[in-house]
Amino acid sequence: MTRNKVAASSVTNGAFSAQVSAITSAFGDPTRRAVYLFVRESRDGVTAAQVAKKFDVHPNVARHHLDKLTAGGYLEVQVARDDRTGAGRPSKRYQAVASSEPMQFPVRSDDLVLSLLGKALELLPRHEAERMAEEVGRQYGQVMAAGLVGDDEIAAGQRSLRSALQKVADALTAHGFAAHAEQRQNKLRIINNHCPFGDVAIEHPVICAVDRGMVKGMLDTLYGETSPETSASRPQGDRFCETTLA
Repeated sequence: MTRNKVAASSVTNGAFSAQVSAITSAFGDPTRRAVYLFVRESRDGVTAAQVAKKFDVHPNVARHHLDKLTAGGYLEVQVARDDRTGAGRPSKRYQAVASSEPMQFPVRSDDLVLSLLGKALELLPRHEAERMAEEVGRQYGQVMAAGLVGDDEIAAGQRSLRSALQKVADALTAHGFAAHAEQRQNKLRIINNHCPFGDVAIEHPVICAVDRGMVKGMLDTLYGETSPETSASRPQGDRFCETTLA
């Protein structure tokens, strides 16, 4: 097998692995699969309370399944107050994403655009290119996080760093990173076993700053200000990419 064929096979296997990870995270639990089908059958969406009653589970368990499906890009959240009372905490309704296809990623990388981005960043001094790439990732991460939670949860800011990091890992997995969160040596980490940027990131390592920015942007919204650092990356010869928080 030629070198190009080996590389293509590696990318294909990596993408497939990421796809399986995303699907397993979202649909690996039988109750969660049933919850997803229940939401899809509802025209107006459902609340966590309705899911809890339907499947005879605690509301927190129902919310956990709904949040997992939302992080995977299969559900979307709408927040509204009860018009009958005009007061009280806004209710969250979950609806199936119309274009959701369990065997496809919600976001796909465009190799041509990524290659153009990489070459454009190379024209800048290294520190400026990384700063710009991280800022783009941070802004995108904030948008991703806003789609995972309601305004009331963002305002509350009571999520623990560990739970926020797990939510970030789920969202990254849904975007093709095959990510998981773990704690090692008193540090929280996100490990990415696949990069949707592919060979472009290998050719232009500065693009890795986008990944770090996405983590920061999501954590800024879900938890608060953090300072994630890239502690390992494939372009540097590591087996995986790793973002670390002290």
